Amino acid sequence: MNFQKQFDRYRKMVNDGIDKVFYKRECLQKSVYDAMTYSVKAGGKRIRPVLALAVGDMLGADLEDVLKIGVAIECIHTYSLIHDDLPCMDNDDLRRGMPTCHKKFGEATALLAGDGLLTMAFELLTDFSAFKTLSAETVLKAAQEITKAAGCAGMIGGQVVDLESEGSQDVTEETLTYMHNRKTGALIRVSVLAGAIAAGADEKKTGALIRFADGIGLAFQVQDDILDCTGNADVLGKPIGSDAENEKTTYVTLLGLDNARTKAEELTQNAIAALECFDEKAKFLKEFAKYLMGRKN
Repeated sequence: MNFQKQFDRYRKMVNDGIDKVFYKRECLQKSVYDAMTYSVKAGGKRIRPVLALAVGDMLGADLEDVLKIGVAIECIHTYSLIHDDLPCMDNDDLRRGMPTCHKKFGEATALLAGDGLLTMAFELLTDFSAFKTLSAETVLKAAQEITKAAGCAGMIGGQVVDLESEGSQDVTEETLTYMHNRKTGALIRVSVLAGAIAAGADEKKTGALIRFADGIGLAFQVQDDILDCTGNADVLGKPIGSDAENEKTTYVTLLGLDNARTKAEELTQNAIAALECFDEKAKFLKEFAKYLMGRKN
């Protein structure tokens, strides 16, 4: 199976899994369910759950069980996007070419929709009886890692550093890397780790996969910074130049465009090299790293 067909297969699995959880509900609080469903079904590449599936597939895990974990991670990712777009944060009007959640449903409902998606993730993860092959102990191990990745030591912590760095002229590359290893990288890393946990991977394999994930996670952010100043808004699905408007230090403002491109390429190549111990089994993951580097949105 070639890369695109396999990617499409994983993405279909994710979208089908999301459809089972998010459907039209008729109840007094339907507005928040509608906002949650609108946001989680707004499209996207499904990078995080696809990574979990790809790693689980490579290592022989049950994909239905990995999918349940992947959908939970996608809920957390979507909640973070809803909150990032709010007026008190980045104040964005478009996400994936569509009105952001607060533009369509109002700020209060969007805030609650983000909260609903975050709690839905752990509702899914703690339904131990829904997992066919994974023990409650294994699922709990994955859930604990996901909790850490989403929390103040991970994604939220990175967001805090980002907010407090706005307008500052003293942001170093070290601070920028610290921020993005958490804000963007933490959920990418834990997606890869979740696939490894589901497969019962040993320490050596898990270490190699973490090095891969850290590389593509940071490369993903560098590429985001590049696209924010060189991309096409119609293709990107959101306005370009928002980083400059919010006075954010990026890899482009810090290193220059050419050096940022070089850094993204180096990070990607290092990530691919980390997978050598898996030989041909890692072909999809290696191609996926290249895909992320070449993306336009």
